[in-house]
Amino acid sequence: MKPVWKFTLIASLGGFLFGFETAVISGAEQIIQKLWHLDAVKHGLTVSISLIGTILGAIVAGRLADRYGRKPILYFVAILYLLSALGCALASVWELFLLFRLFGGIAVGISSVVGPVYTSEIAPAKDRGKLTGTFQIMIVTGIFTAYLTNFLFMGETGSWRYMLGIMALPAALFILLLKYIPESPRWLLQHRQIEKAKISFRRLNQPFIQDAPMQLNSAGKINLFQKAYAKPIILAVLLAFFNQMTGINAILYYAPRIFEMAGFSAKLAYLQPIFIGGINLLFTLIGMSIIDRFGRKKLLLSGAVGMFLFLLLAAFGLKGIHSDLLLYYILGFIASFALSQGAVIWVFLAEIFPNEVRAQGSSLGSTTHWLFAAIISWIFPIIVEGSTLGGYYVFLFYAVMVIISFVFVLFMPETKGKSLEEIL
Repeated sequence: MKPVWKFTLIASLGGFLFGFETAVISGAEQIIQKLWHLDAVKHGLTVSISLIGTILGAIVAGRLADRYGRKPILYFVAILYLLSALGCALASVWELFLLFRLFGGIAVGISSVVGPVYTSEIAPAKDRGKLTGTFQIMIVTGIFTAYLTNFLFMGETGSWRYMLGIMALPAALFILLLKYIPESPRWLLQHRQIEKAKISFRRLNQPFIQDAPMQLNSAGKINLFQKAYAKPIILAVLLAFFNQMTGINAILYYAPRIFEMAGFSAKLAYLQPIFIGGINLLFTLIGMSIIDRFGRKKLLLSGAVGMFLFLLLAAFGLKGIHSDLLLYYILGFIASFALSQGAVIWVFLAEIFPNEVRAQGSSLGSTTHWLFAAIISWIFPIIVEGSTLGGYYVFLFYAVMVIISFVFVLFMPETKGKSLEEIL
């Protein structure tokens, strides 16, 4: 295995934990609601508190990564994941559970910035889509694993504790393996650590990049919010916004509840998300295998067509029209999302900004992503519990937003095959 692939896989373990943390609550949320007698608002907060943490994590991630380096921050993320897993599993009161869920969310927010940025900075241009996309593959692998372990632990005494606590194992592995990866050579160059950068490039079996920029006199001094960076800022913020307006996180978080709304039994409602996770993983792998061949825009445009169609069908399924086919509609949506938005977002956010503000820019895009993920996930149970047709209207709204996102993608630049220094 080439060194760059080995280091990418290790760094992408943060993505696996990201995915696991994101999806695992779907198996525990209804049990926890009954355990602590939570109303709809507190229940929504229990699910979305992790997303509030991701916003906080994403906000600070760029500054931290620019100041301390990519590798030390990945260590910090791994420790947060471990604390979150153990803390949630052992929590005796709701408030303590919220605190450790918040820690997990902060870890997700930071890793969603630093993981893809690190990989984009060690990857050669011709393979950058596939390599940076490894982070997304690990995310959906984590999601699939969470759904699978949720199903396996269902029915056990204190099952929700096992569901949440098992994440401690991959978190510990992540901590152990991080010692073997090099620091990003581009970060070292920006901090004028030339000899260390040369060593890092050698470990990657890549030539020293003579013209890589070294604009930073001291970490974090360049202001992202200036006219020179207006275009990538707009592109990153809008792509992150539309990514969440598809409803993907609400569907992943509340999958068992959605199927119960359509009349499935409790056991089947927990089994269906395994199919969702499997399809998500399969089509993400397909997307990653073709992203450097077909480019980012073609994947986004083709995926938007599929998402619109299946969201519309799912909306009518929740209205009672062919509700027995709801699983297939949701699977169709997940496949379309994974092949397009899922495959592209973290790659695009990590490559669209110039080297000197890449971490800050990716942090902004990620913050936008998680802000709207939190909003969507918090209000979802309030809407669906407030009306028998709540699910119908929510899915209809997602479908309309996909149409608008299609128009936005038409104006996006293509970044495939360009070095980081050539983009924009």
